[in-house]
Amino acid sequence: MKSGYRVALVGDYNPAVIAHQAIPKALRLSTPDDASVEGVWIHTSSIRDAATDFRGFHGIWCVPASPYANMEGALGAIRYARESRIPFLGTCGGFQHAVIEYARSVCGLPEAGHAETHPEAELLLISYLSCPLLERSEKIVLHDGGLLRKAYGVSPISEGYHCSYGLNPEHEDLIFRNGLRATAHGVDGEVRGIELSPHPFFVATLFQPERRALTGEAPPPVKAFLSALTASGQ
Repeated sequence: MKSGYRVALVGDYNPAVIAHQAIPKALRLSTPDDASVEGVWIHTSSIRDAATDFRGFHGIWCVPASPYANMEGALGAIRYARESRIPFLGTCGGFQHAVIEYARSVCGLPEAGHAETHPEAELLLISYLSCPLLERSEKIVLHDGGLLRKAYGVSPISEGYHCSYGLNPEHEDLIFRNGLRATAHGVDGEVRGIELSPHPFFVATLFQPERRALTGEAPPPVKAFLSALTASGQ
């Protein structure tokens, strides 16, 4: 009998969003043969108390298509995954908000903000990209020893995007401490992926690997996320 697992898909579902179309397929293609995984969409407006709202979930995936209806709810979900050591995956908007949550909660930077939602923030940790990546692909270099490098097995890789905002390079030195590492970069050195150790699995990418599922391919980060989730036995 297969073991069953539940993944919270944190974001505001929109059937017109390509990444949202891809996510159920990505889960299905990436699930280990001896398990079954149910993806449950959690609209950010419904999040009140993460410790209660995410009880019973085995993993949390913060998905694309921000700004979210409830930014604080998304940040609470990310913090819950980080502190509870529940496998976490963030893609696109999930990457952006994982960076903000870590800066605020761990690095003592409560003023860290997102240029799209809080352009007046004292510290614009997430800023407008010099070259927006709207329906574009990019070559990405993965660092040896990282979970992303292990998942893909090769470097560099190429992945697709739909985003205009990323980590502000002026403030990178403020957040890469206490276990948070940049493990994926664009060819010009921009941070495209982060990982947190010694967390069992905490990975976020600015790119959208789930799009691979639309061509019938299991996205490597999603496959690694579900492997960590089923291995944890939580």
